Amino acid sequence: MTQILNFFAQTANYMLCSFERAPGICNYSFRCTAMQMCLDVTELKNACVCFQEEPGPGPGGGLCFADGCRRVDYVLVYHSKRRQSQHRLSVVSNGNVPSQSHTPSRRSTKGDILEAVLEAGLAMEPANELQDKIREEFERGLQEEGLEIEHDKEMRTVRFTRLHVPWSVLSREAELLKIRVPTKKTYQLKEKTGLMGVINSFWTKINQLFQPGVPEPQDPRTRVLSQPFSRDKLHLVIKEHLQKVYEILRRTACTQTCQTMGIASLLAKGVYDSAFPLHDVSFMLHEEWANYGACYKYQPMDLIRKYFGEKIGLYFAWLGVYTQLLIPASALGVAVFLYGCLTVDTNVPSQEMCDERLNFTMCPLCDRVCDYWQLSSICSTARTSYLFDNHATVGFAIFMSLWAAVFLEHWKRRQRCLQHSWDLTGMEDDEVRKSTFPHNVILYRIIVFAVMSMNPDHEAKANVRVTVTTTAVIINLLVVLVLDEIYGAIAAWITELEIPKTESTFEEHVILKAFLLKSMNAFAPVFYVAFFKGRFAGRPGDYVYVFKDFRMEECSPGGCLIEVCIQLGIIMLGKQLIQNNVFEIAIPKLKKMYRTYKEEKDGSADEEDKDSKREPQRWDLDYDLEPYEGLSPEYMEMVIQYGFVTLFVASFPLAPVFALLNNVIEIRLDAAKFVTEIRRPDAVSAKEIGIWYNILSGISKFAVITNAFVISFTSEFIPRMVYQYLYSETGTMHGYTNHTLAYFNTRNFKPGTAPHDTDFDRQLRICRYKDYRDPPWSPEAYQLSKQYWSVLAARLAFVIFFQNLAMFLSMLVAWLIPDVPRSLKEQLKREKALMMDLLLTEEADKQCTQSHPLTTTNNDVVIKCLGEGSSEELPVCSGVLLSHIPQNE
Repeated sequence: MTQILNFFAQTANYMLCSFERAPGICNYSFRCTAMQMCLDVTELKNACVCFQEEPGPGPGGGLCFADGCRRVDYVLVYHSKRRQSQHRLSVVSNGNVPSQSHTPSRRSTKGDILEAVLEAGLAMEPANELQDKIREEFERGLQEEGLEIEHDKEMRTVRFTRLHVPWSVLSREAELLKIRVPTKKTYQLKEKTGLMGVINSFWTKINQLFQPGVPEPQDPRTRVLSQPFSRDKLHLVIKEHLQKVYEILRRTACTQTCQTMGIASLLAKGVYDSAFPLHDVSFMLHEEWANYGACYKYQPMDLIRKYFGEKIGLYFAWLGVYTQLLIPASALGVAVFLYGCLTVDTNVPSQEMCDERLNFTMCPLCDRVCDYWQLSSICSTARTSYLFDNHATVGFAIFMSLWAAVFLEHWKRRQRCLQHSWDLTGMEDDEVRKSTFPHNVILYRIIVFAVMSMNPDHEAKANVRVTVTTTAVIINLLVVLVLDEIYGAIAAWITELEIPKTESTFEEHVILKAFLLKSMNAFAPVFYVAFFKGRFAGRPGDYVYVFKDFRMEECSPGGCLIEVCIQLGIIMLGKQLIQNNVFEIAIPKLKKMYRTYKEEKDGSADEEDKDSKREPQRWDLDYDLEPYEGLSPEYMEMVIQYGFVTLFVASFPLAPVFALLNNVIEIRLDAAKFVTEIRRPDAVSAKEIGIWYNILSGISKFAVITNAFVISFTSEFIPRMVYQYLYSETGTMHGYTNHTLAYFNTRNFKPGTAPHDTDFDRQLRICRYKDYRDPPWSPEAYQLSKQYWSVLAARLAFVIFFQNLAMFLSMLVAWLIPDVPRSLKEQLKREKALMMDLLLTEEADKQCTQSHPLTTTNNDVVIKCLGEGSSEELPVCSGVLLSHIPQNE
């Protein structure tokens, strides 16, 4: 607090002032020896008095030092299994000892010194003594930087070092980070009139039902002008905003100082066990955010940003925008599915496949042990496939390409608005220096397919493909979940070898590598079924074999699309359910139980470390929570989901619905986790979501290509259109099934591959298979037919057409939707003009004050002393009484 008074003394140097604190009292007074009077600065109570928001549910206090005044801003935790003698850092530092550095600089070299000590300096000393000396040196450096420290009085196994950030450090960091703070200057937004005004008023009333119950300013059209923080311009901040200013500064100052001093290296070396700020959650944040009953409401973004910082605030804002825009995509996806349900009975190809009178006898599914089979046995599979593979699917795929473009553009606008409302536009990034091919189960599918095909049960034979696909996908899911954890460790290890210079560079490289590995891990099974399965299987009499004994699997006559749907549904839902319920809930609880058991076991040898009478403090309770592991797992989970929603939406229109249902729960689950399950993260400033936007943009562009190929090569859309308009004699779909089935002469089976036992006529000479090939009686028997080349040309033409159309429409959407809203542009122009006017007025006031005969300072502060004179006796400039110091209420 001495620095607060130094600031006022510098701006009012025409009188001799000193600052003193009355014993046992947390209010500070500004004593002016020249005028023998005092000014009570109660509006700045948060800078000196421990202030707590309305506490949330759960026991535990202890947000202050032992004096009950100074707030605990940060906690360092370490373990000690032996008694230590009290040294000078084991007592409470009240800030009365003058700092050894009179001009503390945030760019300290202390972190480099500590790193050198860790690596070589005291390597020959015992481990405990080495860590004690390193901690002593580190905490001495924190004191030199201006922080105040308090230790536990009792000797315990788990020991806490509590830090308090005084105003001198807060203001210094605020100026270095150029944090923007609100000023006294306000202005009114233009009120919309006419038709737009009526629409805006109507929408506001409807939207009000979904707003969280958070107090809002009395006039929502009033805006406050902000500018970068400066200790020389503190008088421009209105007293109602002082608490907000203090909270913004307090969130980042301690973290920045500790990072500069090398806390990350000490945590990595085990000198400290953990470092975190304390939870002091308000009841409103619990009720309006971390509550499943509020799932239909918008998130209180300002409260989230105030409590967790901009980086976490931007994540939840992005997740909210993504979830909100999934609503129209889900509605249209359900409409496409319902269209398939309503028209399945009129679909001629599926009717022909279900018609037993057509008597399509199909070739065996495997060699020797498999028998011939009737096409009508897969009737249910064909009808189910049509639900996702119909004419509406193509329109839905084009819509989703536009949806992805709208989502990215809408997020850019939302992000720009948040940057403005959170005063991030002028913020500079602070760089902190930093000291296999995807699996598959193809062989499993081939072996199990052959075994199940030998089953004499006809119903089992009919469902063999679906059964094999389902079991294979479940195995895929389990392997995907396991490899996700392995790939994350591999990405971090590879990046460590690169030795990136800054933390942000390291994080970007890790994210990119982890995404490439995990995306291939998640999408490879779907890509295999969609684009490779059955493409290289060969034909009857000339099949392709794996390991000389197993035939490559092939798609059913109904196509591979239904298998793609099964792949997407099981992997997408499985990842969401297992990750949400097991990885995010069960595993953290098990880790907590194990950590508690281990600590109790380690501390049982020394009973004096336990104080049964001592009530657990806030830092004890927070230390029992799970450590914060960053936002990368949260982003990764949602980005992989975004890939499932966009990359293969042409084959699974219900993907947006499942994503929407998951995200509605995910938001509240993450909120409850951040508030009650993990330690409070360090508040980190950020202007955008970083490399994740580039990844989303890349997925959106790649989705156009994959959907084009899914429609062309995986679905039956193109072959149906080619048949109807080129080969159908009636211009309808009648005869389509027979058109797509080729003929095979059973005499052309290779020796030992024909069915050994058969329920069909042993004199059967012709069986059918799915392909476009010339019949055995043709001069070019079993060669690709003209129909094949016609369909292939149509498929390639559609890919080109679809890709160019989708890209053009996406570019059109990006051009039509500006990154910065028009209303925000007008606000920025107006604020720029008002800021210029404010600076000119301030400069004029300074010149007027300098020319006044009663003062020789260039400040614009006049301290109004209660009981000594009236306001008429004080100097006035431009008709404005410059009394920025808050008055007693």
